[in-house]
Amino acid sequence: MAILERINHLLVELKNLFKKGKGMSIADYLDDRQVAFLNVTTEEEAIDTLVDALDFSNKLKDKESFKQAILQREKLVSTGIGLGVAVPHAKLQGYDDFFIAIGIQSGRGIEWNAIDGLPVHLIFMIGGPDNRQTEYLKILSRLTAAIKDPERRSNLLKATSAAQVIALFQGC
Repeated sequence: MAILERINHLLVELKNLFKKGKGMSIADYLDDRQVAFLNVTTEEEAIDTLVDALDFSNKLKDKESFKQAILQREKLVSTGIGLGVAVPHAKLQGYDDFFIAIGIQSGRGIEWNAIDGLPVHLIFMIGGPDNRQTEYLKILSRLTAAIKDPERRSNLLKATSAAQVIALFQGC
């Protein structure tokens, strides 16, 4: 549970950077093409699918370099943060804006070497510029606060459309 303690600490540190309900929302970083309902068996297949979704939605400048950055990050330490959630991420030069892709694996989860040892069902892939750390931390803070809500996680797993998924992040 050390990662959850770190997330809580991060939330406290970032509390004064912005007020909930003001500024950006997680939904602002999403569109229908960035939500994937998965039926895969491996972490790499899930990453491939989400990278493809980001590429299809014209978010990536170089699909292969972004994918390699995600895989390199996973080699450092798993982004499986527990609660059935993984947050693979990469920040690269040349990007102007942040973006998020969401993968939902209902049914059998994906082995992700998560901190709690449980399989992953929800994947939030974050990408964007390497020179805007404060904005990145705001996004991560809002996202982690949102996904700590068990009802939201449950509703994400029950969602049948990208619009339903995005609606669950309005105002977050």
